[in-house]
Amino acid sequence: MQPQAIATTQISGSRLRMIWLSGLTVMLIMSQAIAAAARGAPETFADLAERISPAVVNITTSTMVEGRSGPQGIVPEGSPFEDFFREFQDRNGQGNRPRRSSALGSGFVISEDGFIVTNNHVIDGADEVTIEFFNGGELPATVVGTDPNTDIALLKVDTDEALPFVSFGDSDVARVGDWVMAMGNPLGQGFSVSAGIVSARNRALSGTYDDYIQTDAAINRGNSGGPLFNMDGEVVGVNTAILSPNGGSIGIGFSMASNVVTRVVDQLKEFGETRRGWLGVRIQDVTDDVAEAMGLETTAGALVTDVPEGPAMEAGIKQGDVIVSFDGREVEDTRGLVRQVGNTEVGKAVRVVVNREGTSETLKITLGRREEAQGAIPAAQPGGDTPESPAETEVLGLTLSVLNDELRSQLDLGSNAEGLVVKDVDEVSQAYEKGLRAGDLITEAGQRKVSSISDFEGRVDEAREAGRKSLLLLVRRNGDPRFVALGLDED
Repeated sequence: MQPQAIATTQISGSRLRMIWLSGLTVMLIMSQAIAAAARGAPETFADLAERISPAVVNITTSTMVEGRSGPQGIVPEGSPFEDFFREFQDRNGQGNRPRRSSALGSGFVISEDGFIVTNNHVIDGADEVTIEFFNGGELPATVVGTDPNTDIALLKVDTDEALPFVSFGDSDVARVGDWVMAMGNPLGQGFSVSAGIVSARNRALSGTYDDYIQTDAAINRGNSGGPLFNMDGEVVGVNTAILSPNGGSIGIGFSMASNVVTRVVDQLKEFGETRRGWLGVRIQDVTDDVAEAMGLETTAGALVTDVPEGPAMEAGIKQGDVIVSFDGREVEDTRGLVRQVGNTEVGKAVRVVVNREGTSETLKITLGRREEAQGAIPAAQPGGDTPESPAETEVLGLTLSVLNDELRSQLDLGSNAEGLVVKDVDEVSQAYEKGLRAGDLITEAGQRKVSSISDFEGRVDEAREAGRKSLLLLVRRNGDPRFVALGLDED
């Protein structure tokens, strides 16, 4: 009897272990599911899509354009049959007569009284704008205002009924990896939903005020102007562009961040136009070699390359200042400063901290309006008599010549221009690598004006004696200034 009892005990122990392992497996599966739910991974987007779809609209634009409306591309250009087909079209009244062109895009309603947001390029130049709603109804729209800088447009439809609308969310809260959902009218296929994640933040494409959210949610032509939603149904971006070699979605789409859009929309609604702050400086980033040449500890800030007439000049900002703080916020780089200034209200008095020749100074500046200043002509360069001697020298990979009347004429420079002309650049030098070219005008070296060869050589000697590894030059090309730091070991 004893052996049988032992076997029974062993079998019972095996069953207990199996039950324990099964229970542990179930607990692990449940914990993973709970963790996934806690991370916000949705089981379905259906409820969210059903709730917010009524606020998304299709936009159709109509434009009258000049040009042929008959068959095009029937024969290759230059073919002997080209004249024949042109005469055929003309005989049938298909010559250069006006024709109506249409385009499709997307948008979304932001208020029950009919304000609609879309991209500027969707409605740019349109004679007629028609809004198609999710329920099938259509209404004509008027353009309240546009902002080409952020590619945002605000439309308005007149209706007696309260329209379904969506609200903006805080795009700064969106994190890489968060779920997002795009809605719109891709390729003219009507209301469509795609989902993905935030792939990247703070992308810059080509504009001054760019702050794009990159997403892998499918975005195609026709999605332009449509909303990008977070999982709370808030708009965190306006779908604007795609990166694609073939014109179709490859999972790299860009949506203008909602925190940029809301400021633009508020101004368009109030003024019908944007009103951005204007500081009145031309700036460039502080690179490692520029920081070393200026004796700066970090590359943070924005280096002032020019100060035309405007608020900054009136307040005392100077060429060569490094702006390190604006209105109580640190300045990381030029892009950050441009956005900070543009987002500040016109007429506000702000404190600007600059690093000037190693010391910190605080200036109070009353901002102007950028839109009024965009056509302003930059301040003239400093005048003064310049030597007429055609003396030249080769230094730091550059062949330099004193500016004279002949060079002024060749380079189309004003009579008050001052500096040294770059006659040639050694193609294996650091100067060539950093973009200096024949015809450039060097107006400063070591943050002081230069008008003679001896001036320049003196700046080089001073920098070497001070233990500098590079010399900071202010270079103008076609009137545009920029700072370049050249290594002093070039010779």
